Amino acid sequence: MTAVYMTQSWRACSSLRLGHSLFSNGLLRGLHTTQAAHKAQAGRYRVTRNRSKPLTYEMANQPCQIAHRKSWNSWNTTSLYEGLREPETVVDDIFIRKFMTGTWHNLFVSEVIIKRQHNMIRIAGIVQRKIAARKMYFLIGYCEELLSYWLKCPVKLELQTVPDKKDVVYKYI
Repeated sequence: MTAVYMTQSWRACSSLRLGHSLFSNGLLRGLHTTQAAHKAQAGRYRVTRNRSKPLTYEMANQPCQIAHRKSWNSWNTTSLYEGLREPETVVDDIFIRKFMTGTWHNLFVSEVIIKRQHNMIRIAGIVQRKIAARKMYFLIGYCEELLSYWLKCPVKLELQTVPDKKDVVYKYI
């Protein structure tokens, strides 16, 4: 049966050049005739001409290096077999990242790392020292209180500060 189908599809492929109407009948529906381009580009940054684009350590490592040289940005157990609340956790992580980047406007110089342990959510990142310490402590308390109220679990911010954005540059491409 498969040999007959293969010969029919070969005839259909060869007759395609002749303008035969087998293509419209559906014989070539599953036949793909172009070569596969195995070139993965997602998550890789393009090199600039003058090598002036700064990359942090997180950005410099490619996605295939996750768990070797690079770590995940969300630490939770929902991706395990029969993990609970997987869609809710993803939506919560997206909300936390958007809330943090909106509240700490232009102050984060690294990725927002979310770690979930039992009932506690810990949010880590590197922040630039552009504002006074009093405002920074206010923003930490503000974020912890609001996120704890919205997510119904304790939230702890673990932030490190750097004087300049250039201090977190790993390399230029």
